[in-house]
Amino acid sequence: MRWPALLVAVGLATLCFGSGSVDAGPSSSKSSSAKRTAKRSNDKGTTRQCAERNGKKKCRRVATFQGRNASKSTLRTEDLPRPSGDVWLRAENLNEEVQVNIYKPDGTYDEGSLARLDELFRCKQTGEVRAVRPELYEQLSRIYDHFAGKRVDLVSGFRFAERNSSRHFHASAMDIRISGVSIRDMYRYAESLDGGNMGIGLYPNSNFIHVDFRAPGEPSYRWTDLSGPNSGRGKKAKKKSTGRTHPARKPVS
Repeated sequence: MRWPALLVAVGLATLCFGSGSVDAGPSSSKSSSAKRTAKRSNDKGTTRQCAERNGKKKCRRVATFQGRNASKSTLRTEDLPRPSGDVWLRAENLNEEVQVNIYKPDGTYDEGSLARLDELFRCKQTGEVRAVRPELYEQLSRIYDHFAGKRVDLVSGFRFAERNSSRHFHASAMDIRISGVSIRDMYRYAESLDGGNMGIGLYPNSNFIHVDFRAPGEPSYRWTDLSGPNSGRGKKAKKKSTGRTHPARKPVS
């Protein structure tokens, strides 16, 4: 009678220890999975940045967006020189370009020239045209003058299918680059034009700079955005015109 009882005891012990062993696998798997999930969660808003030093490649995760208010001590205090008014601009998304002067001989704005630039700044998604802030075109002319009259390529201008907090939506922002010119040189020069109320952004992975005029009362702002081209931009529904931005200029003869 002892042998059957002993076999039963051994069997129960095996089941107990076996059960504990089976639980250990899933528990470890769940722990690893939780760690991976936590890591992915912590990586949100960051991007992997690699650099080679002494023949060794080192990578680290950095914030995709890094921004700050511009220190008042870094802003321009003297008046800006008057630009030539010349602008040579090509809209990359539209494959169109114009060469105009934004001034009339008497020094006032040439509405016909501004209207032609407005057409190049139009929203690619909706075809909507708005009157862009003339001071932005003056900054564009200064950039054109400074970089020896090289054509400026417009990556993005007015965007009607955009959140209304964006300066692109308010027709007071431009994303630009110049072939053969470092965007860091462009960024530094754009900074030198800011006497206040401007936003200037650097996009190293998309190879352009952003220049805008802020909403009234907003401080000047600087940022670096390491996201790539079209990162985070899905297709958006077309908006109906709301009249919240300046109407388009009418070309004049």
